[in-house]
Amino acid sequence: MAKIAKTTKTTKVVVVGAGYAGTLAANRIAKKVRSAEITVVNPRPDFVERVRLHQQVAGTGAAATPLASMLRAGITARVGTVDKIGDGSVTLEDGTGLDFDYAFLAVGSTVRPMPGTVPVGTWEGAELARAALAALPAGSTVTVVGGGATGIETAAEVAEARPDLRVRIVGPSVADIFSHRAHRHVRSGLERLGVDIVDDTLTDASDGTVRLRSGAAYACDLTLWAIVSGVPDLAARSGLRVDADGRALVDAYLRSIDDERIFVVGDCAAVPGARFACAIASPQAAHAADTLARLTEGRAPEPYALRYLARAVTLGRKKAVAQFTRPDDTLRPASLTGRTATVLKELASRGGRYAARTGSGS
Repeated sequence: MAKIAKTTKTTKVVVVGAGYAGTLAANRIAKKVRSAEITVVNPRPDFVERVRLHQQVAGTGAAATPLASMLRAGITARVGTVDKIGDGSVTLEDGTGLDFDYAFLAVGSTVRPMPGTVPVGTWEGAELARAALAALPAGSTVTVVGGGATGIETAAEVAEARPDLRVRIVGPSVADIFSHRAHRHVRSGLERLGVDIVDDTLTDASDGTVRLRSGAAYACDLTLWAIVSGVPDLAARSGLRVDADGRALVDAYLRSIDDERIFVVGDCAAVPGARFACAIASPQAAHAADTLARLTEGRAPEPYALRYLARAVTLGRKKAVAQFTRPDDTLRPASLTGRTATVLKELASRGGRYAARTGSGS
């Protein structure tokens, strides 16, 4: 008697966005869901390591890798911008569409720069900033706006790479993402690199003069906006419910509360307690991919649990500061500096890229 061939229904998966979360999700699904037919849609043909954009700006490193080299064999990469997602279909700006059984929304976060500033938190902005910085003659002044991790790393990298420039960092309370010894080390590290620290709020930068809430004003040749805030409006534009920051509301399994076929991971997901960070985006992507695998196998999903370990910043190429956190992201007094912190921070950065490329992590 002739054997009856087994048939397996194809599970069509569309991943929107190819940052840490999107790339990791696509690769993990390819490993765990054999029936998956995966298409990744990204506005550019590259995977961008957002944690290295400050190096891209300063010309000390590269943040982009061809996306094709980051994806497992069999995954289709499509360059394009998604206009809408919902009703089992992803519609691109060119009018074409992709049907899906499941979709992963992983468009990350974005920046809203003040007029007169150049954003460094996006690939396009970082490239503009790199060109503008490279064109500055010795003696020019650069102001970095933002006292968080992006601002600190940008100011330090620029100051170390271009000691011929005067670098200033402006923020309401620079390095307030740290406390205790770590806070002191970050600020002293910036000062050792020659960075002027100004604890104030920018109000205007439209005419080459940086004006602050206190009334102070500084002439400036280049103002870099290093504040990441908000997310692309794709979820809201598609009719999915979002929070006040525009992040899509999700259930305990990282699925849109409006459509269980749409997983939302990374910065664009409204996970209670989550802040913008690739260290959080990657575990979310891994969990969502595992949930899809469980569903296709007929098993019940498991809820996602948010956990933090530490906060860390680099201060140029040879120094870093790390402070440990509790699982809820509150700071512990314990911190690391020196070579140990530098090695751990670099390993974490490389680990994020490795996890995305291999689909590993948890």
